[in-house]
Amino acid sequence: MSTTWFAAHAHLPDGPARDVRLTIEDGRFTAVDAGRSAEAGDRVLPGVVLPGLANSHSHAFHRALRGRTHAGGGTFWTWREGMYAVAAQLDPDSYLTLARAAYAEMALAGVTAVGEFHYLHHGPGGTRYADANAMGHALVEAACEAGVRLTLLDTCYLSGGLGADGYAALEGPQLRFGDGDAGAWAARVGELRDHLDGGPEHLRVGGAVHSVRAVPRDQLGAVAAAARSRPHPGGTGAEGTPLHVHLSEQPAENEACLAAHGRTPAGLLEAEGVLGPDLSAVHATHLTDEDVGLLGGHRSWACFCPTTERDLADGIGPAVALRDAGARLSLGSDQHAVVDLLEEARALEMHERLASLRRGRLAPAALLEAATAHGSIGWPDAGRLEVGARADLVAVRDDTVRTAGSDPGQILLAATAADVDTVVVDGRVVVEARRHRLGDVGRLLHEAITPLWKER
Repeated sequence: MSTTWFAAHAHLPDGPARDVRLTIEDGRFTAVDAGRSAEAGDRVLPGVVLPGLANSHSHAFHRALRGRTHAGGGTFWTWREGMYAVAAQLDPDSYLTLARAAYAEMALAGVTAVGEFHYLHHGPGGTRYADANAMGHALVEAACEAGVRLTLLDTCYLSGGLGADGYAALEGPQLRFGDGDAGAWAARVGELRDHLDGGPEHLRVGGAVHSVRAVPRDQLGAVAAAARSRPHPGGTGAEGTPLHVHLSEQPAENEACLAAHGRTPAGLLEAEGVLGPDLSAVHATHLTDEDVGLLGGHRSWACFCPTTERDLADGIGPAVALRDAGARLSLGSDQHAVVDLLEEARALEMHERLASLRRGRLAPAALLEAATAHGSIGWPDAGRLEVGARADLVAVRDDTVRTAGSDPGQILLAATAADVDTVVVDGRVVVEARRHRLGDVGRLLHEAITPLWKER
């Protein structure tokens, strides 16, 4: 059975268009026609229609930290202690409750697929659950119930830090993150089944190196090789199994890597064969010109998370320099201090303006491309309103106090998540008239997060 939607304004691959009819059948667009009139039976979408947004970097449990990390100012490292305190309390049931609400909040913001950088693997003290992937399976169920596709970026996390003297052992809450070595990590991840080998239709399994601080040099290549050995949807490079890594988020990371290995983090990844067109370098904030050239030369993804990078005082990464060098840009909400991919896209341009003292560094079309970079998380057939693509769409109202009077072609420079009216994922309506199919998402978030702070 087919469904046809009508949009007065829509962003198609060749630019903004008027009066667009979109026909959906079996979760795919089967017709996309501009310059047409609405017909009887069409479902009319308000405002401006965009492709589904891709949140390429998420830590679902960090959502519990919002509004809790600012006392006394603090630093990235004191923020991390709060993160560990939350991580220490979660079990598969409470993780499901929290992640379901977090993913529903993303859907309300127009996100149709999320890349979950997942390292909260085991029980307290590192004890193993009977199901070694119980925490990961909680995330899979959460995404299904929230109505979004999930790329589970199962993350290798083996050491507690890096200094001039080498790698520190995991301790305290970090023990929950570790598998012992890359081989044991790969064996556990190998038990996860994604949609390419008979698993849930909404699930893609990828891999991640937490960082050069958390994965010793002699394990980096093994992690990359194991991730790349998983099945992928035909093709290579950007269409292969996604592999992600936190890269040069803090100057201290660069300093430690230089002291221990005589190389920058990007240089170390290059030496160990980790860089490639399937790699997403998350944050990519403190890069040398040589680092930029390495990422660009491999056509790697650079995943910026502007609202997190400013919340943690990380700095402003070289987005335009990376793009000009050949890297591709994607966006994430990371710790979810803000869940608004429209704001992340706008911030990419605004931060460039602050750093360069120039406007127009990234055109609206480039911002939309970064906000819909589903290929960076293993869904290369999504993120476009075109025949054959996955039937994801987001209707953004153009009559709110934020968007009224805006040029439809520049809606990303005006709208926020609060202006998202309708969200369709693989042809299924998840959000309609600004309400998620699960109901009151604010209540779900409150019920999931409040118990984690009762003792503090």
